[in-house]
Amino acid sequence: MQETLKTETKTAIDWETIRSQFPVLKREVNGQPVVYLDNGASSQMPQRVVDRINAYHSNEHSNVHRGIHTLSQQATDAFESARTKVKKLINARHLEEIIYTTGTTDSINLVAQSYGRKHFKEGDEIILSEMEHHANIVPWQMIAEETGAKIRVIPMTESGELMMDEYHKLLSDRTKMVAVVHVSNALGTINPVEEIIESAHAKDIPVLIDGAQAIPHSVVDVQKLDAEFYAFSAHKMYGPTGFGILYGKKELLEEMPPYRGGGDMIDKVTFEKTTWNDLPHKFEAGTPPIAAGVGFTETIDFLNEVGMENIAAREHQLLEYATTKLNEIEGLKIIGTAQNKASVISFLLEGIHPTDAGTILDQKGIAVRTGHHCAQPIMDHFEIPGTARASISFYNNEEDIDRLADGIKYVQEFF
Repeated sequence: MQETLKTETKTAIDWETIRSQFPVLKREVNGQPVVYLDNGASSQMPQRVVDRINAYHSNEHSNVHRGIHTLSQQATDAFESARTKVKKLINARHLEEIIYTTGTTDSINLVAQSYGRKHFKEGDEIILSEMEHHANIVPWQMIAEETGAKIRVIPMTESGELMMDEYHKLLSDRTKMVAVVHVSNALGTINPVEEIIESAHAKDIPVLIDGAQAIPHSVVDVQKLDAEFYAFSAHKMYGPTGFGILYGKKELLEEMPPYRGGGDMIDKVTFEKTTWNDLPHKFEAGTPPIAAGVGFTETIDFLNEVGMENIAAREHQLLEYATTKLNEIEGLKIIGTAQNKASVISFLLEGIHPTDAGTILDQKGIAVRTGHHCAQPIMDHFEIPGTARASISFYNNEEDIDRLADGIKYVQEFF
C-alpha cells in the first residue's frame, strides 16, 4: 500500500475529463454546484457503470446459476465475469478465492461466524486495533461472546498511528485471529499491514484485513500481502451498493463451514442431511445482488483504464493541497496526523459542533460527513463527540478544496 503513494502519476491523465464522467458532480445542491467530499462513506459512480446496470435491467435480467434458457445464461455469464475481474484486480491465486458478499460488513461477519465458530474456544484471543470501524469490532464481539474468546486491542498514538511495539506484545499462543483495518476511515491512517501480517504468521496466526478504505485508492496484491482474508465493498470504489468481496485463501475456505443456508450453496438436500456446493458458491446462499455484480464489472474496467497507481498519486496530491489549505485556518484542528495517510481529513472547529459545521457547509453545496464515522472507540480515544470528515477522491479537484476552505471560514463567521 505504502509504495503506491507517489506524487507523480504514471501516465498523463486529463482529470477534468475523468471528472466529467460522474453525472452527480454536475448537479447543484442548495443553489450551489455540489462539492462531494463524502467518498469514504460512498463514492460516486461514473455514467458507464450506471448505463451497464440499466442495460442489465433492460435486456438481460434473469436469475443466475439456475436456468438453461438464454436470458439466465447471459445473466450468469455477466454476473460471474465480476469474479474473474476481481481475481485479476487483486492478484488472487484462484478464482474460488473470490466470494461474493453484500459488502465489507457481510464479509467480516462471514469469517467471524464461519471460521470463528469452528476455531475459537474459551480463553482464545482476537486482536483488533483501536481504530477499527464498527464492522470490524461487533462481529468479533458477537463470536467472542458465543465462544468465550476475548478481544485484545492494539492502542494508537495521538497522531493516529498504531503502537506496533504493543501489538507485538499482544501476540501470544492464545491469539487465534488478528483483524485490522488497512486504512482508517476516520483518520486516513495507512496501517503497516505487511508487518502486522508477517508478525502474526510467525506465530501461525491468521489475519483478516478490512480493506474497504484501501482498495479504492491504491494497488492491492493479496498474494504479496499474504493475509488469509481481505474484505472490501463495491460502493466505496465507484461501484453499486449492496455488493462486496471476501477474498480468502482457498485452503481455509474449503475447511470452513457455511454460516447461511439456502439456494445455490447446496449440493444435495434431504431431510436427513444437506451437503454443500463447491467454492465459491458454498458461501453464497440465495439470489445474489445480480445487477450490482454486473455493474461492478464495468467499475473494474473503468478503474483499470484510469490506473490505480494514477489514482493513488492524484489523491495524494489533493491530500497535500487540502492539508496545507486547512492548516492555514485558525481554530481548525486536524484529527489524525499520521505520516502515512490516505486522502481523508477529519477536523474540528474550535467552539463549533461538527454536526453544526456540516449543516452550514451543506448550505454551500459542500458534502462532508459528520459524527463518529462508525468508529466510536476512536472518538473515545480523543475524547471528542465526533469530527467533520472530508474524504477526497481522484475526481475532486483543487477548486473543491478551495470551496471547502472558504466554506469552513463561512462556518466560523456564522457562529
